[in-house]
Amino acid sequence: MNINPDSPRQKMINLMYIVLMALLALNVSSDVLNGFSLVDESLKRTTENASRKNASLLESMADADKQNHNKIGLWYEKARQFKLGADRLYAYIDSLKMDIAREADGKDANPDNIRKREDREAVNYIMLAPASGAGDRLQHNIEAFRDNALSLITDPLQQQIISRNLSTEVSSPSNKSWSESLFENIPVAAALTLLSKIQSDVRYAEGEVLHQLAINTDIQDVRVNQLQAYVLPTSQHVIRGNSLKGRIVLAAVDSTQRPRIVIAGKPLPEADNGCFEVPCPQAGEYTLKGYLELSNGKNETIHREFQQDYTVVEPTATVSATLMNVLYAGYDNPLSISVPGVPRQQVSAEIINGTGNLSRTQDGFLVKPQKAGERLSIRVSAQQDGRRMSMGDYTFNVRLLPDPTPFLTYSENGESKAYRGGTGLTKRQLLSATGITAAIDDGLIHVNFPVKSFEIVFFDGMGNAVPEVSNGPSFSKRQLDMLSRMQRNRRFYVSRVRVSSPEGTERLLPTVLEVVIK
Repeated sequence: MNINPDSPRQKMINLMYIVLMALLALNVSSDVLNGFSLVDESLKRTTENASRKNASLLESMADADKQNHNKIGLWYEKARQFKLGADRLYAYIDSLKMDIAREADGKDANPDNIRKREDREAVNYIMLAPASGAGDRLQHNIEAFRDNALSLITDPLQQQIISRNLSTEVSSPSNKSWSESLFENIPVAAALTLLSKIQSDVRYAEGEVLHQLAINTDIQDVRVNQLQAYVLPTSQHVIRGNSLKGRIVLAAVDSTQRPRIVIAGKPLPEADNGCFEVPCPQAGEYTLKGYLELSNGKNETIHREFQQDYTVVEPTATVSATLMNVLYAGYDNPLSISVPGVPRQQVSAEIINGTGNLSRTQDGFLVKPQKAGERLSIRVSAQQDGRRMSMGDYTFNVRLLPDPTPFLTYSENGESKAYRGGTGLTKRQLLSATGITAAIDDGLIHVNFPVKSFEIVFFDGMGNAVPEVSNGPSFSKRQLDMLSRMQRNRRFYVSRVRVSSPEGTERLLPTVLEVVIK
């Protein structure tokens, strides 16, 4: 008969509302304003459903009052009076919505179709104006309604939920009032959504109070015919060697008596309070079966059967190289390691064969093998039920990184660029070049190889090759002199590039880079 605050729909609405309110600190775009409209519509649908349920419950109490006024009359009158108070508060909030809409759009305004959704002055004027602002009055009405609701509710959990939903306390350390903290300098779209949320909270509190008063009349005794038994396992996938755990519950619970629960022909001790544990020594598909018995107010036994399917799986983990199927020596290879049903922080890994380093990162693991040509094995384990279990060993082949590509780095418009041959370079671009760089940069990985030396081959006027060798990644003085004398449509070749590789060796690259002066 009431809104479930833990339902997926209600959680989604609350989350969307919090995100959208947080975005008010940024520039309010049309997308954000549209988001407020979506949340407002969801709140209205939820509120309408709650209103229909509450009206149906009050109607049931009215029918019961006609049949037995001596028993029902007192509780029905309290419910009717409380419903009137909820309706007055709801209508008052509706009037505030209309006032804000008219202040923003004019006399023909429609709160369900605001044109000036980004207007902030309208909200400030209606809610926070020094003499006529309605914020303080709204706060007073909410507090009076909340206190009345709490006086009629006996369940501590529901009291806590209603107190939290209708709280007027200011959490920020500033000296702002409740109304200022909610409505100051926010757009119309946000204010209307906020007021809709308060209306939804009012209907929720109304439903809880009506439900409590209806229980006091005993008119819901017949509802025990709709009781269903449910199995609530902690997980439907169980690793072999662990246990299936969960709770057997009813859709509604009578705190004065506990049901009798039988699982696989064996009664569950009452002291276990519905908690159970089933050993899972073998992998496979299984079904948990049993029944639950409870006496109703007429001392009749209600019998409900239950069953729950679950799967027992072998210890396993998923290990994959993020970039490719092999590991490269001297390089931090990203690894994604996970175990189904186990939180990431409870999964660990270690190298058990081969040489290298393994470290955890925010997104997974990094493994850096030391030697190419060997096989490296990683053992994955997970924390389960207070003990660490091995999830398996995984072996990779360690290979050398492929040879990098040499390229000439030059500057253009203050930006560093790479020339890999083909189209040619202008004389200005050539003279801005700093030297030769070598790297693997294929879109998947990027690894720099420090250049130790390189050779440039020029051709003189007789067509003779003139080689010049550098002592590092930069052009030597003789190389720069030769480059400065080159004319258009001439070319030279960069070859015999020597680099240091990540695994600690030196490589002579076979690639020849042709540079054309255009």
